[in-house]
Amino acid sequence: MSQDERELLEGRNAVTEALRADTAIDKIYIAHSDGKTDHTLRRITAMAKDAGIVVVDCDRRKLDGMSVTQAHQGVIASLAAAAYAEVEDILALAAARGEKPLIVACDELSDPHNLGAIIRTAECAGAHGVIIPKRRSAGLTAIVSKTSAGAVSHLPVARVPNLVNCLKDLQKQGLWVFGTAADGDKTLYDADLAGATVIVIGSEGDGMGRLVAQTCDFKVSIPMRGQVSSLNASAAAAILLYESLRQRG
Repeated sequence: MSQDERELLEGRNAVTEALRADTAIDKIYIAHSDGKTDHTLRRITAMAKDAGIVVVDCDRRKLDGMSVTQAHQGVIASLAAAAYAEVEDILALAAARGEKPLIVACDELSDPHNLGAIIRTAECAGAHGVIIPKRRSAGLTAIVSKTSAGAVSHLPVARVPNLVNCLKDLQKQGLWVFGTAADGDKTLYDADLAGATVIVIGSEGDGMGRLVAQTCDFKVSIPMRGQVSSLNASAAAAILLYESLRQRG
C-alpha cells in the first residue's frame, strides 16, 4: 500500500471516530445523497464543519475511484500529514525566539509539490510559519510532507478560512504584507524585508487574487533577465525568504 493510500480513512464509523478524537484531517469527501435523507452522512458533515474541516460533496464514482478498501460507505477522509497550527502559534514562535515575525502566506497554491518546497525553504530560512487558505489550496498531504523533507514536523502551518481577513489582522498587529507580482511597485532589493513581514505567494497560474493583492502593503517584483517571464512559486518564495534573511543579518 502506498503512502497516499495510507492517508485515507474510509467508512462511516472510522471517520466519525477520527472526528471525535480530533485527528488531523485534511478533507472529507462525501457522496451525493441523490435526494435521499441520510442521517449519518449529515451528522458527519456537521461534525466536520464544526471542526473547520473542508467537506467536498462528490459523486459516488469518485469515491469508488479513491477507495482502497472498496467499502467506503459514502465517506472518505484524507488525513493530514501533520496537525495544523493556529496563526497565534506562529507569532508565539517568533516571540519565543526574540525575532520579528517572518511568515509566508500562500494564496490558493494548488500544487502540493510547490507547497512542500515552500515549507522546506521557509524552515531552512528561519521563517516562523506558513499560512494557507482552507479552500482551493493544497493541504498537508503525504506528498507535501515528503516534498518538504520533514519540515512540516518543525514549522507551524496554519490554515485559515479567509486569507484576506487574516492578512488584515496581521497588519493590525504591526506586520507588513509584501505580495509577489510581476508588476510590483518595487523590486525585492528595494523592499524592506527586515521587519515583521508576511510574504504572499500567489497561485501557479494566476498569481495573487484581486482582493489579496489589494490587501498587500507593497507588491514586489523579482528582476527577470531571461526569456521566460515568471518563476515557479516555490522559487519565488525562496528568493524573497533569503533576501529577508540577508537583510536581517
